[in-house]
Amino acid sequence: MGMEKKRKQPPSDAGPPQGDEGEGRKERKGKKPKKVKAEAILPSQIKNKEKRSELHAKLKREKKAEKRKLARERGQAIRRAEELGEQPPEREVPRTIENTREPDETVCRPDDQELFAGNDADEFNAVLKQHIIPKVLITTCRFNSGRGPAFIEELMQVIPNSHYVKRGTYELKKIVEYAKNRDFTSLIVVHTNRREPDALLIIGLPDGPTAHFKLSKLVLRKDIKNHGNPTSHKPELVLNNFTTRLGHRVGRMIQSLFPQDPNFRGRRVVTFHNQRDYIFFRHHRYIFETKESKVASKDKKAKTSESKSQPEKQVICRLQECGPRFTLKLFTLQHGTFDTKSGEYEWVHKGDMDTSRRRLFL
Repeated sequence: MGMEKKRKQPPSDAGPPQGDEGEGRKERKGKKPKKVKAEAILPSQIKNKEKRSELHAKLKREKKAEKRKLARERGQAIRRAEELGEQPPEREVPRTIENTREPDETVCRPDDQELFAGNDADEFNAVLKQHIIPKVLITTCRFNSGRGPAFIEELMQVIPNSHYVKRGTYELKKIVEYAKNRDFTSLIVVHTNRREPDALLIIGLPDGPTAHFKLSKLVLRKDIKNHGNPTSHKPELVLNNFTTRLGHRVGRMIQSLFPQDPNFRGRRVVTFHNQRDYIFFRHHRYIFETKESKVASKDKKAKTSESKSQPEKQVICRLQECGPRFTLKLFTLQHGTFDTKSGEYEWVHKGDMDTSRRRLFL
């Protein structure tokens, strides 16, 4: 009985009894909870393939709509400035690796007299000034198979006055001597690895230099959709973005493979475009088409449909790709003809040169 009397009494500072919990909850409910911003879900975070593709398509549509909106606003601002007689707003130039490249002392300038003097004394001057007609010999490595023969056949259609000689078991030095004795101005060696062309060696004759390129992303003519067939006319040559001394020399070497008097009637264009030290090769032909478009008449009294619409002829120019398509990257540039043992190199690409994406050499 004494134990029952001595029961523990709740302390005076204890919290409210259980019946008062509802009031505390009501007080907490009265306060507005903080809004948590939902993070944007990326398509790569969704495992379901259908939902991922739907989200990707939705984001793509939104991006295009935003792009059209900005273009529309920019056009309205230009028209408004023209109406007021003011200077239209300058178009913003996007930041790219090309226009934010590291400063280079070897970038060619239009007033560089030393560069022009070097052009008159280099190995390509006689060909580029049309004193000598370029004549190109194309051969392969010793074991050539796979897409190598098809690539060489299309390369011969791109480069005028080019001839193919089977390599066999001859050493490259003997091939160079053979080409010198027959007055060839350049030698191109197509190297294949695992039945796939992977390198290109261009040797200037008779005194060099020798350039070794890595070849990648080869697409033959038959694999290009709606491709055209080239004619035998001499093509126009376009060299883009060879800005440094090294790029200028490589560009003149490529230029020496083609005649300097193109036949514009053939409408053929060969392009070597340098971007981030990758040289992209493309081969196109111009196509001129005449299309008729109906122009609505402004006369409201016209009753017949013939009088309302008047056909107007327009000449439209477009490009048709002839192929092949490939990418080159310079590995070495060597003085003289090919010599791996005692040759002197002008420039060699090394692994420690790729420390920065904005450090470019061509």
